Amino acid sequence: MTPPAAASAAAIRTDDPTSDPAADNTAAADAQAPAPSGLPGNGDDDPDERTAAHPAAQGRAHSSRPSPTTTLLATSSARPLSSPTGSVPVPTTSVPAPTASVPSPAASAASPTGAEFTRPRGMFSSLRVRNYRYYFVGQVVSNTGTWMQRIAQDWLVLSLTGSPLAVGITTAMQFLPMLLLGLFGGVLADRMPKRRLLIYTQGAMGLLAAGLAVLTVGGVVTPYYVYAFALLLGLVTVVDNPTRQAFVSEMVGPKDLANAVSLNAANFQTARLVGPAVAGLLIAAVGSGWAFAVNALSFAAVIGGLLAMRESELRPTEPIAREKGQLREGLRYVKERPELLWPMVMAGFIGTFGFNFPTLLSGFAHDTFKVGAGQYGLLNTAMAVGSLAGALLAARRGAPRLRRLVAAALAFGTLEVVAAFAPDYWTFALLLTLIGVFGLSFNTSVNSMLQLGTDPEMRGRVMGLLVLVFTGGTPIGAPVVGWVTASYGPRLGLLACGLVSALAAGAVGLVLARSADLRVRFDLHPGRGGRVVAFVPRTAPALKSELAAAC
Repeated sequence: MTPPAAASAAAIRTDDPTSDPAADNTAAADAQAPAPSGLPGNGDDDPDERTAAHPAAQGRAHSSRPSPTTTLLATSSARPLSSPTGSVPVPTTSVPAPTASVPSPAASAASPTGAEFTRPRGMFSSLRVRNYRYYFVGQVVSNTGTWMQRIAQDWLVLSLTGSPLAVGITTAMQFLPMLLLGLFGGVLADRMPKRRLLIYTQGAMGLLAAGLAVLTVGGVVTPYYVYAFALLLGLVTVVDNPTRQAFVSEMVGPKDLANAVSLNAANFQTARLVGPAVAGLLIAAVGSGWAFAVNALSFAAVIGGLLAMRESELRPTEPIAREKGQLREGLRYVKERPELLWPMVMAGFIGTFGFNFPTLLSGFAHDTFKVGAGQYGLLNTAMAVGSLAGALLAARRGAPRLRRLVAAALAFGTLEVVAAFAPDYWTFALLLTLIGVFGLSFNTSVNSMLQLGTDPEMRGRVMGLLVLVFTGGTPIGAPVVGWVTASYGPRLGLLACGLVSALAAGAVGLVLARSADLRVRFDLHPGRGGRVVAFVPRTAPALKSELAAAC
């Protein structure tokens, strides 16, 4: 995490009738006080990671959130001062104006919640946080076990029934609760302490895996038992998924949030490479039941990591009290913020139609290229390698911008269209690797952007809505894509998925540009540090909107 650069403009609230100049002077004096030094090896090597719970820091962070009525004062110079919450630009001279003036281009962009979009210190910067290290290691073990169970579960159902349709039913049973109850899981994540809630959900998942292992090893399992366990696992996932995603910000804070989200994705993709291979060996040696047993044990690593965390180093969000209308409040919150709404819309289209690879890849392997199970597995491996590369590349970048999000989605859809016309197997495998890179880049970018742009007390509901639109659409999109693939061939199926993804990205990009009063500028001779393609204001605005800043 590189230190924030000195800004040349500062946003100051002038519309708050309750503001107290004396309190502002006190806050400025607090900011000039030296920040406590972090202790190496203690999870707080960065002084900014040390005192997130500082009362004055929390007050300043809350009051610095921009609002539609925020007025910007042009400043002649500013210098960053170390504070418990990070570098705070303090203007040395300011010239108030009757109307808002244009902020300096050098001013760093900020999220709607006031978190700076800064570049991380390195590809693995968030691992410097002690609590996140424990979480990350636990997830390495647990994700590997989860992929083992996925393979073993599909193989078990196929062995019991001999029907691919039964495998599809199992998948639908696991994803259906997310489609029906995903929003309620986000509400529950906001109502309870997230660390404690994760201990409960991870423990429940471990018990379900252990139960399925006992039935399978005992030789009494039937397809209906597997359906029931898949449904129960889906119900637990409804709560676990948004809670787990929202909990990341409580471990690392806003500066390293984008990096931590990318490393979580890299963690998951690494397990996607290792887990199926281990599961295949275990199934061949001792049967599917023992793969379930290993997965049950893997949850102990996550629970142990959660219990070993230091609560004093977390940044817990105060749970909200139970009230009526909190679900509608979350929906209204997203609807009123275009920087949240339109990325969510794009994620819905791409998640529902663009990510239906199990159906598409099996069709390409069996019908188009006439290859066997080994080559089919290689296609999945190629995509997993690309996804891992995309996650690691995303970890090197700072917090995402909307233009980068739209570009990744557009590249993802375009590559799917190109792959639909791949002339041979190896060209298709190479294109799948690139699709994995941009697909994972989009996935991590939309996750980071929504978390950074959301108030902490709303984060669980917003992430629950993201999980709903991104994965809850699978029971809708998979049958549609399967019907197109079965009726017209896998090439046309992939072509349709790519077109939907690319058109959704292009349409959302245009809507965002118009909403932020931006236009695309092409410059074939940008010069040093310039860009060939850039978003620029249509006119010289008096006030730079939050949406324009996020672009």
